Amino acid sequence: MKIKVLASGSKGNCALILCDKTNFIIDMGISYLTLKRSIEELSLTFSSFTGILITHNHADHVKGLSALIKYTDLPVLIPKEMYDGLKDKVPQDRCQFIDNIFKINDVEIELLHTSHDAPYSVGYIISYQNRSIAYITDTGYINRKLLQKMLKKDAYIIESNHDETMLMDGPYPRFLKERVISDHGHLSNRTTAKYLKNLVGDNTKYIILAHLSEQNNTEELALQALEEEHISKDINVLVAHQREESPLIEV
Repeated sequence: MKIKVLASGSKGNCALILCDKTNFIIDMGISYLTLKRSIEELSLTFSSFTGILITHNHADHVKGLSALIKYTDLPVLIPKEMYDGLKDKVPQDRCQFIDNIFKINDVEIELLHTSHDAPYSVGYIISYQNRSIAYITDTGYINRKLLQKMLKKDAYIIESNHDETMLMDGPYPRFLKERVISDHGHLSNRTTAKYLKNLVGDNTKYIILAHLSEQNNTEELALQALEEEHISKDINVLVAHQREESPLIEV
């Protein structure tokens, strides 16, 4: 299983999950041409992909979806409850409604129901050939039930949105600060690090910190939070960026 984050942040999000012949795009918050160029650089085409998974309907995750639908035949794989928030971008006949746990070929996908100020939002656990990754961004917290499902994965792509001090001392208006730190907002560096301390296992190879705020965070602070929780030094830690693709990693 291979992972590549093409963009991550408040201006656009998109990632690729490659499982041999069963490949997925997660979110479409970038332009069609940017995505096309990126997958061609991997010697792939849109016909190489099985479908696109969507986490929620905020613009930074779906603003390129209409163009993708127009120029490709890819199905949009979403829970039925998410469709009302996307119907202005996706005709219903282009959707495949998915269950909480479903399989496509040899790939199993389980939804992680997140807490965010969107009509319906999810993360994913994607498993293939005894490898499993957890993908979770845009959530104010992760409940115990989901944490149990996320234990000891081979890789984590997880939000580390803000440093709490930078946020509260920063330029955002009060209502926006309260939104970010609420249970329907975003995970802070400190909260994510505490979650990861209890999630990672002996088989965990990678952590990708995602959706860092450009206003209220730095890469150094996000990494420092992990160091303070003594996350294993045997785990490769990467930071996903808004304007720079991550390397292609394999678990």
